Amino acid sequence: SVQVLGTVMMVARGNPASHEVLVDSWPNFSIVLTRLRPEDHRDPRDYYTNQLSVFYRDKGALQALLEGTEAVTRERAFQILGMQDGLDQAVQEVASARGLKVE
Repeated sequence: SVQVLGTVMMVARGNPASHEVLVDSWPNFSIVLTRLRPEDHRDPRDYYTNQLSVFYRDKGALQALLEGTEAVTRERAFQILGMQDGLDQAVQEVASARGLKVE
């Protein structure tokens, strides 16, 4: 995804926007997530500052990320940026299982 690549490049060049890049393994990753560093979040209800960009090679890794990791928590409103097939469906399934509303 373009957002993920852009964030990785920005972090490599000094990281002026305070982002972090999380991967499940390196160099053979299944999923990459970029986000604002948690210590730089100001308002847990502000999903504009809590934007997550995701790129995945394995839908199972996406499902696992959404279901049970500290990288994506229910304590904060967030929005996920990504354009891969299956992203919307995975988000809807996890939200529905937790009784959450997704817009």
